Amino acid sequence: MKTTSFGNLKGLVYRSGGLIDSELAEQRSRFPANDIVEVTGNPWIEIFADTIKDPMIWFLVGVGLAFLLTGEVADGITLFVAVLPLLFMDAFLHWRTQASTAALRGDLSSSVKVYRNAVEVEVDSRDLVPGDLVLLRQGDVVPADGVFESSQGLQVDESVLTGESFPIVKKATPLEPFFRSCADEVRVPSEILGAAGTRVLTGHGTLRVIFTGASTSYGEIVRSVSRVPHERTPLQQAIGRLVQILIFLSVALCLILAMVRFNQGYGWLDALLSAATLAVAAIPEEFPVVFTFFLGVGVYRLAKKRALVRRAVSVENIGRVTHICTDKTGTITAGQLKLAHFEPSKGDVQTLLGTALASSSSESDPLDAAIKEVAQERGLTSKASLLVFPFTEDRKRETVISQEVGGPFVANIKGSPETIIGMSRLLSDEKTRWEGQVSQWARTGHKVIAVARKSSLAPFEQEPGAELEFCGLLAFEDPARPEVAGAMEYCRRNGIRVLMITGDHPETSAAIAKDAGLTIAEPVVVSAEDEPLKFQEEWLHRHADFLKNIDVVARCTPMQKLRIVLALKHFGELVAVTGDGVNDVPALKAADIGIAMGERGSRSAREVSSIILADDNFSTIINAIREGRQLFKNLKMSFEYLLLIHIPLVATAAVLPLAGYPLVYLPVHIVWLELVIHPTALLAFQAPSTGTRDEVNAPRIFSSFQVLCICLAGVAVAVLLGWGFVRALSEGASPERARSGVMALLTLWSAGVAVQLTRFKSEVAIIISTVTVLSSMALIQSSESLTFLRLAPLSLVEWSAGVVVVGLLTGILAWSRRLFQCIPG
Repeated sequence: MKTTSFGNLKGLVYRSGGLIDSELAEQRSRFPANDIVEVTGNPWIEIFADTIKDPMIWFLVGVGLAFLLTGEVADGITLFVAVLPLLFMDAFLHWRTQASTAALRGDLSSSVKVYRNAVEVEVDSRDLVPGDLVLLRQGDVVPADGVFESSQGLQVDESVLTGESFPIVKKATPLEPFFRSCADEVRVPSEILGAAGTRVLTGHGTLRVIFTGASTSYGEIVRSVSRVPHERTPLQQAIGRLVQILIFLSVALCLILAMVRFNQGYGWLDALLSAATLAVAAIPEEFPVVFTFFLGVGVYRLAKKRALVRRAVSVENIGRVTHICTDKTGTITAGQLKLAHFEPSKGDVQTLLGTALASSSSESDPLDAAIKEVAQERGLTSKASLLVFPFTEDRKRETVISQEVGGPFVANIKGSPETIIGMSRLLSDEKTRWEGQVSQWARTGHKVIAVARKSSLAPFEQEPGAELEFCGLLAFEDPARPEVAGAMEYCRRNGIRVLMITGDHPETSAAIAKDAGLTIAEPVVVSAEDEPLKFQEEWLHRHADFLKNIDVVARCTPMQKLRIVLALKHFGELVAVTGDGVNDVPALKAADIGIAMGERGSRSAREVSSIILADDNFSTIINAIREGRQLFKNLKMSFEYLLLIHIPLVATAAVLPLAGYPLVYLPVHIVWLELVIHPTALLAFQAPSTGTRDEVNAPRIFSSFQVLCICLAGVAVAVLLGWGFVRALSEGASPERARSGVMALLTLWSAGVAVQLTRFKSEVAIIISTVTVLSSMALIQSSESLTFLRLAPLSLVEWSAGVVVVGLLTGILAWSRRLFQCIPG
C-alpha cells in the first residue's frame, strides 16, 4: 500500500471520455506544463558563474601575475595556458550537470494519446494535466504519475525507478469514488499506480493522470539531483590549504627580505632582486600542476581498463573509497531474467519446455524471452497459434491454442502456480508437494510460474478452466555476475564495505547477496518499506553503526538511497555508488564517486556519474580502485620530492641573504632548477598498478610523523647547503664558486631523491636523474658559465665529495621512509 493524494482532481467531474475543454482550461491555469524542471535564466551564464568559483583557477591566475611582475614572462604565460584545461574541465562538469537534468526532462518529451471530449487525440506529453486519461500500449513510456483505470494484461518495467527486476502486473480500479473524496491522502495498492518514466512491457490500459512534471516521482528525483552540489575532494582541499599557507609565507618572507637587504646597505636593486628570486623559488605552482597532470594520466589508464572517467578528480578519490553502495539489478546481477530451474511433473523436460514455449505469445515479456532462449538451446520451436487468451490479473494465466500436425488441438497454459495447480488434475498430496516446491523457490528469490496443457479433438470454443494436465514448474532468477564474488573478496580484504541497496523483495535480495559473496556469513537484510523510520535523515545521523552493520537494504526508494549515501558521508566515509537507472541518479550525484553502467545504464545515470563502466563489469570497479590507489601513491612520491627539494631551496634563498651574505641564487639559477624539478615531478613517479599488493590508503596524503620526517630532511639539507656556502666564502672562495657548490649539491640531491623514492625501479626516474646530473656538470664546468650563469667550475674532489654526501643523505632518507611506513598515517 502507498499513500497518494487525489487533491489535483478536485472540482472535476468523473468522465470515462476524459476531460472536456472547460476543465482542460481550468487545469492548465492551475498546473504548469508537464516538465520535470523549469528552466530559468541563461544556462551559459550559470556555467560561467559556477566555473569561475574554482579557487584553483584564481590561484593559477594569481601565480601567473606574480611571475609576470617578477619578470618571468615565460613561466607566467605557461601558467595562464595551464588555466585553460582547468576552465574547460570545470565548465564541462557544470554543463554535464545541466545536461543530465535535460536528459531526464527529455525522456518524457514525446507525444501521447489521450481521451478528451470523449475523442482519442494525440498530444505532446508536456500538454498533460491532472485529470487527463492517457492510453498506454506495449512499448510506451508512462508520461506522468497516475492511477490505472483499465488494464488488459498490463505489465510495467519499473526497474528504472525502483530497481525491481521483475515485471510488475498492474491492476485497474474504479476512480469515481476518488473524484468525490474529500480526504487529502488515501492509501491505495501500489499495483494500481503508474509512475512517470516507467515502460509498458505487455498489454494495454488507461491511466488517469494525478501528478505531472516536478510533482511526479521522476520529477522529485531530478530536483534532488539539482540540489546536490559537486564537492571538492579531500586532496584538492589539502592542496588548496598548502598552497595558501606557502603563498602567505612566501609573500611575508619576500617583504622581510627586501627590507632587510635594503637596510644592510645593498641598495634597492639588490633588495628587489633578492625578493623576486625568493618569490620565484617559493611560490608553489608545481603542486596544482602536478595534481592536474597526474589526474590526466589516471584518466588515460582507467580508460584502458574500460572505466571511462567523466570527472578527473574521481581518479584520485576512488583510490580512497571506504564504502560502496551498489544496486542489485544490472550491477551485481546481469539485469536479465534467466530460466534457472525447471521441475517437470513426470520427468519429461521437453514437454514442460515445449508447453511453456507454446504458451509464450509476447516478444517483449522477459519471462517469455527467457523461456524461448532455453527452448531454442534444446532444439524446440514454437508452433503457430490459433487463438490467444492474454494474461489478465483476474485470471492470472495466459493460454495459447495451437494444433499438432494432423493431431488434436492443444491449449498451452502458463500462469501463477496457485491458479494452475488449482485447475489441474492432481491429488491432494501432489498439490501439497508442488506448493512446497513453489514456496522453496520463492524464498530463494525466484519468480515461479506453473505450466499445464489440455488436448481436445475439437477446436476450443473457450479457454479451458479445469481438468488440466499439469506439466511442472519453471523458476526464473536474475543471477549474480560470476566475477562479482572475486570483487567482493577484494573489498573484504582491503577494508572496503559493500552495501547492496535495491528495490527488490528482502528474500530475493538476501539470496542474491549470498550468491554474490557479499558476506561470508548470512547477510543482514533490512527492509526500508517495513522500517521506514530508520531511513529518515535525522534517525540515520543519530545511529552511526546502523548502516555499518547491515549488508542489504531492500525495498528502498530513491530518496531513501540518497539519505543513506549522505549519512555515510556525514560519518566520514568516502562513498562510491554504482547504478544504472533513474532511481540511482540522486545517489550517484551525491556520492564522492558515482559509477554508472555503460551498456545497461540509462542516459541520465551516465550523465550524472563520475565514472562509466564501459563493460558493465563489477570487477572493473576493483581495477579502478587499484589504479586510484596507485595514483595516490604516485602523487605522494611526487609531492614528497617537491617538498624535499623546495624546503632547502627556499630556506637557503631566504636565510642566507637575511644573514647578510651574498645572494645564493640568481633568477637564472631558479629557472634552471625549475627545469629540473618540473619534469622530474611530472614524469619520474608514474609507476603502473601491478595489482599484486593490496593496500588501504590513509585518509591523508601525509601523516603528522611523515610531515615531520620530510621537514627534518629538508632542513638538514638546507643546513648542509648553507654551511657549505658560508665555509666556501670564509676560505676565500668567490660568491660564484660558492654558488656552484650549492647548485651542484641541489641537482645531485634532486637526482638522488627521485631515484630513491622510486626504489631504482623507474627507468624514467633513472634517465631524468642521469640527464640532470650530466647537464648540471656540463653547465657548471663550462668555460662560459662564469659569464652567463655567474658560476665557477668545481674540482673533481668537490664533485666526488658532493656525490658521497648526497649518497649518505639519501640513505638516511630511505631509512626514515621505511620507519614512517610502519607508523599509521
